[in-house]
Amino acid sequence: MESFAAKRLSHSISAPRLKSEFEAQKGLFVTVFKGLSLRLVSTLMVANLVSACVPGPEVRQPVQVRPPVFVPEKPVRPVQPTINRHDVAPAALAQTIRSLWINFNGKVGIAVARMDGSWMIEHRGGEMMPQQSVSKFWVALTLLDGVDAGRINLNESVTVKKSDLTVFHQPIAALVDDDGYQTTLASLLNRAMTQSDNTANDFLLRRAGGPDAVRAFISANGLGAIRFGPGEKYLQAGTAGLTWKSDYSVGRAFQAARAKLTLEERQAAFERYLADPVDGAAPVAVVRALLKLKRGDLLRPESTRLLLSLMANSATGKSRLRGGVPLGWGFAHKTGTGQDLNGTTAGYNDIGIMTAPDGTVYGVAVMISRSAQPIPSRQMLMQSVAAAIAAHHQK
Repeated sequence: MESFAAKRLSHSISAPRLKSEFEAQKGLFVTVFKGLSLRLVSTLMVANLVSACVPGPEVRQPVQVRPPVFVPEKPVRPVQPTINRHDVAPAALAQTIRSLWINFNGKVGIAVARMDGSWMIEHRGGEMMPQQSVSKFWVALTLLDGVDAGRINLNESVTVKKSDLTVFHQPIAALVDDDGYQTTLASLLNRAMTQSDNTANDFLLRRAGGPDAVRAFISANGLGAIRFGPGEKYLQAGTAGLTWKSDYSVGRAFQAARAKLTLEERQAAFERYLADPVDGAAPVAVVRALLKLKRGDLLRPESTRLLLSLMANSATGKSRLRGGVPLGWGFAHKTGTGQDLNGTTAGYNDIGIMTAPDGTVYGVAVMISRSAQPIPSRQMLMQSVAAAIAAHHQK
């Protein structure tokens, strides 16, 4: 069993085409990253070049199955930022972020803000973007709010059973035998935030009071255009066009059931989700929530330090925003990745807090709603945004 006390103490295809793409990207990123190290620029250009060679996923032969019904929540109208207009943001940084946004082939929302509230840069920042595992951030906040109120004790011993298993990324599943796996809420929180473990997160969600409790926390703290979905297994089942069954948590049963749907059924469910994501959030609202956490406006000091420490020690997304954060900077973040269909991903995200060596804090969210771009290109966009923030700060 992992020790919560230890966790607290640790807070701490062709050649001409590739050549053409290389030269085009070279021009853009040399301009964007003027003043950054040549090593970072070269790394980003090579990653983009290699990405053109990444093959798409294999398409399974469909079988006819009647599609289940998945009804999303009532739509939330996109919000427009009411303060921090582009024209008061640093002009060079604003232009760089705009260039990155325009030149990315996919639907993406970007928001960047300085914690003192002096400016906000955003593109599609008021639109609802799929969160996927970014939503684990709201579960952690709600759970720790319960700790602050004395309703929840992170040292509480709990047993994770096979009936608690979910789907996709759940490393804890290997530890759950017929008698279950005994652990603590603190350990589950660590797994959810540093490993993005779906089963650990859904267990914590139930302990925190369920989806309604998370929605109540978001509302009570005035966090704005942020939805919370029904929980991991129901979200993923609905996105795929399935209705959740407990058997889906065993092995690859979920993937097998999904593969039996026709391509038309899967595409219809996929498009419904993207058009009105039940777990959608506006990047501007996400960034403001991150900065509220950093300022200590959401949790008590001890819980604030714990959550930021867990986010700083996350093992996920090392090649996303973190890949563009220079040495000497602090970085705490949460990633999110959705399902793929025919090479298109529904939700590929990273949200985080960058802290410069002099203590200046920036909130940043890059939320790719949908894109057929290969993973290295998506990662390059995120790295580029983080590197541009750092380059602006160092001027």
